[in-house]
Parts: sequence; structure tokens; C-alpha cells
Amino acid sequence: MAEAIAVEGLVKNYGSLAAVDGVSFHVPTGSVFAFLGPNGAGKTTTTEILEGLRARSSGSVQVLGFDPWSEGRPLHRLIGVIPQDFRFFEKITPREAIGYYAALFGTRPEPDRLLGRVKLEDKAHSRFDTLSGGQKQKLGLALSLVNDPRICFLDEPTTGLDPTARRAIWDVVRGLRQEGRTVFLTTHYLEEAEMLADRVAIINHGKIVAAGSPAEIIDRLGGAARLRIVAGREVADFVRSRFSNEVAVEGDHVDIVLHDHEEALAILSAVQASRLPWTGFTTVRDTLEDVFVRLVGRMDEGVLKSANGTPGNAA
Repeated sequence: MAEAIAVEGLVKNYGSLAAVDGVSFHVPTGSVFAFLGPNGAGKTTTTEILEGLRARSSGSVQVLGFDPWSEGRPLHRLIGVIPQDFRFFEKITPREAIGYYAALFGTRPEPDRLLGRVKLEDKAHSRFDTLSGGQKQKLGLALSLVNDPRICFLDEPTTGLDPTARRAIWDVVRGLRQEGRTVFLTTHYLEEAEMLADRVAIINHGKIVAAGSPAEIIDRLGGAARLRIVAGREVADFVRSRFSNEVAVEGDHVDIVLHDHEEALAILSAVQASRLPWTGFTTVRDTLEDVFVRLVGRMDEGVLKSANGTPGNAA
């Protein structure tokens, strides 16, 4: 199957409110797909429709060839889900939890292998209520793999985790992709999406405002590359007097917009010859987070503007 998920014209209405408003996207099999947006954008509603937990108002949705709402029973045996802020029975241990899930699905996983995969083997016999937040998330991820799923829906799997725990989750996600599984990821960490995802869709107010690979989105909607010189206003004034490039002073550095890479060498040579003080340089470009903020504002803001200045949709 070339596509694990196919969504066309998805709509979910709550009375007169369109929580999801004509959304379309496709997720190739064996890829990591990041679904991004500020709070209240329609991410959770869309994801729950894909998981068969919520009925849609209209549109077409196929997950592994199944309609999630009318064919939920066979679909649920093929997907794994980890909700945000995973919770479970307080007195159960991770090893017991895996046994419990295995009984529900009728599978026979190896608990030690699953716990080792998420770096939780040392807590196999610890009660759930004694685990840290990161360890609970790791257990949730292990449980989402009990039924050997073809698609894993991971909702904010690294929220609140320390850097070491986050990297452990990233390794699991990469491993799932290497095995040919599909990962549907929602996250508020834009650098995480840029690092892990093959494709990204950004949603706000129920509409997709950008879609593609992280690199494609940055190339299409990001700003130009910049030469950043650690220097003061004197260097900025010098560059302005010699070159036509746009120059901005930001704190302890000067940003110079580049039209091509050769300009960086010419500007650096001129600054060096000027004998003005400077202590270092680098080239920078917009990140996925920069583009996200430009499109929809911060995660907790309700500002929407698509690439052409109006609400839009992108497949």
C-alpha cells in the first residue's frame, strides 16, 4: 500500500463551528508525518477521526484502506496509540501492563524486548505511580507497540521530557520508520518535527496552511539565508556603505541577507580588510519554527495567515 492514510475534504462541524474545515493530506507508508498547529487548531479532532474515535461530518478518510468510523474494529488491531500525558493503573508495573495489553489484543509480545526498546527495562517491576513523567511516556510508547502496529499515532510523546528521555523517544521513532511502519506525530516541538518528519502539515482554524517536507516548506515560505557576524553597529554601517544587501543589528550580531553564497565571501573579506572589530561568523536560515510563527503565530496564539495572506488549504 503506497499510502497509509488518505484524507480528502475532511469536515467536522460542532453546530455552526467547523473545527475541521475541508482538510486534505496523504501519508505515505513507512514515513513519519508530523501534524502541527497551535492549540485549538483542529489537530486533536482530526487525529481522533483517523483513529476511529470520532465521527466526521463529511469528506473521505482511509487509514490502511479502512474507514476508521465504520470499520474501526479491524483497524484498531493494526494501529498503536499513545495519548498525550499517558495515564494508567497506579499499582501496575510496566511488565504487567504489557501482559494486560497483550491479553486485550490476543498477542504474545516479549515484555523485556519492548521495555528495552524504550529504555525502560530497569523499571520493569516498578509501580506505575512511582515512575517519572518521562518513564510513564516511555511505557505508553511500549504499550502502543504491543499489537505490532502498522501505524503508530503519537500525540505529544516527548512533552515535558528531559533531553535524554526525548532522544530515547526519537530513536524509537526512527526505528519504527526503518521497520517500514508509519508514524503519525503531533508535537509542539518544531525542531523535533523538522528533525524526524518526512512530511509535515500545519493546521490552524481547521485549515491546512502549509504542507510538504520540512525542507520544502522552509524553501517555499522561509526567508533568505543570512550571514551572521558577531560584531557591533560599526560593522553594520560599513556593510551598508559597501553592499546593497539588507542589514539588521540584533543584539551582539549583525545579520546580512544573502542572495547567493559568493556574497558571503565578498562581505567577509571586506569586513576583515576594514579592521573593524568582529569575533566570529556563521550562516543561518529560517527553521520550521520560524516559518510556523510567520504563518500562524506562537502555539498559544490564534493568528492565522497563509502564504498569500488569506486562509488556505494545501494537499
